[in-house]
Amino acid sequence: MKDRLEQLKAKQDTDDDTDDLEIAIDNTAFMDEFFSEIEETRQNIDKIAENVEEAKKLYSIILSAPIPEQKTKDDLEQLTTEIKKRANSVRNKLKSMERNIEQDEARSSADLRIRKSQHSVLSRKFVDVMTKYNEAQVDFRERSKGRIQRQLEITGKNTTDEELEEMLESGNPSIFTSGIMDSQISKQALSEIEGRHKDIVRLESSIKELHDMFVDIAMLVENQGEIVDNIELNMMHTVDHIEKAREETKKALKYKNQARKTLLTILLGW
Repeated sequence: MKDRLEQLKAKQDTDDDTDDLEIAIDNTAFMDEFFSEIEETRQNIDKIAENVEEAKKLYSIILSAPIPEQKTKDDLEQLTTEIKKRANSVRNKLKSMERNIEQDEARSSADLRIRKSQHSVLSRKFVDVMTKYNEAQVDFRERSKGRIQRQLEITGKNTTDEELEEMLESGNPSIFTSGIMDSQISKQALSEIEGRHKDIVRLESSIKELHDMFVDIAMLVENQGEIVDNIELNMMHTVDHIEKAREETKKALKYKNQARKTLLTILLGW
């Protein structure tokens, strides 16, 4: 009888060891997959950062030429599309990781802490890259608007910032160009005005498309309980802003996490 009990106990110990081994193997496989996703997401963010730098170069080329080459504009359009596609992919992946972490929140473990840490680092890196992209877009818009204003002055049309915004709002540059003299200088100025106006219209469409993403990723970081101070998203001249006659105001959206006393301020132009 005693021998039988010892046999049963030995079998139980063996079964327990087998179960522990299976759990360890499963967990190792899970973490390997997680780190693979982390690396893929990191590479996508790095690629977005590279594309943003390339977009800034194209912005400068377009701004420096009176009549930019169509190929340069096409390259910028293609780059903008790629940035948006990759950014959406990264955003979705980070949100998926966040959901998985929340599901495992009850189980405190070293693996969970690692996942939280990696997710936090990537989220903040993504916010930083996309904020720089937004800043580059806003800078390009303002400098393009300045070029339009200077070309209007060349033709004898002096405009205020408010009047220029009115032209951009209407989507019709002829408000100020209809009476321009028929001279070679004026024709060149008119061509640049119309071209820059189209650039701004395309840019505003891109800014609006990215608006929800900016808010989403900012909230993603806030939900982690991390402190992010004054992330200036400068979402100037979105459709809402256009509909309100482009009043240069900023609306602060404050999200408070009472448990950790954190504050996130997103500066949006409406």
